[in-house]
Amino acid sequence: MEESVYESVLCVKPDVHVYRIPPRATNRGYRAAEWQLDQPSWSGRLRITAKGQMAYIKLEDRTSGELFAQAPVDQFPGTAVESVTDSSRYFVIRIEDGNGRRAFIGIGFGDRGDAFDFNVALQDHFKWVKQQCEFAKQAQNPDQGPKLDLGFKEGQTIKLNIALASWPLREKCKSNPVDWLGCDSFSRLEETNI
Repeated sequence: MEESVYESVLCVKPDVHVYRIPPRATNRGYRAAEWQLDQPSWSGRLRITAKGQMAYIKLEDRTSGELFAQAPVDQFPGTAVESVTDSSRYFVIRIEDGNGRRAFIGIGFGDRGDAFDFNVALQDHFKWVKQQCEFAKQAQNPDQGPKLDLGFKEGQTIKLNIALASWPLREKCKSNPVDWLGCDSFSRLEETNI
């Protein structure tokens, strides 16, 4: 029986620009300065969703919500999302259609705060995925964790000092050394600690 998995929204940014990017000539990384930043190919809304361990970057129309492109992200950082080398506001993502075709496009944010939120949403999701994997491993092997032994060892003792809470009871115990409430032992403790 398959476990039901729900889709959650991690981040929504209302203003994102898409750029056609030239093929990477060397292994040095992508540069946003080579993208014709004043002429984006498309502008719209970006939504990051998560379903199970996968995250999805969805580019949608601002008004209708129609899907323009989608990039499944199975790990971060990775090949599905790369930062550019010359700016913190631009990224290269690998979009996929349902038929297995892939393409790399550039996305950019007008505000550094939006780019930061995009980056942190992906980091937080994959940090959560890593924690879930660790919890699953610990659940399978519960004996491997450190054991906490709070019992007394043989011959180990402890000492408790108990003080009276109210003054009238203390005065009563001093005036009557033998009391059915056991105040006599409290007065002896009081005499030895002074």
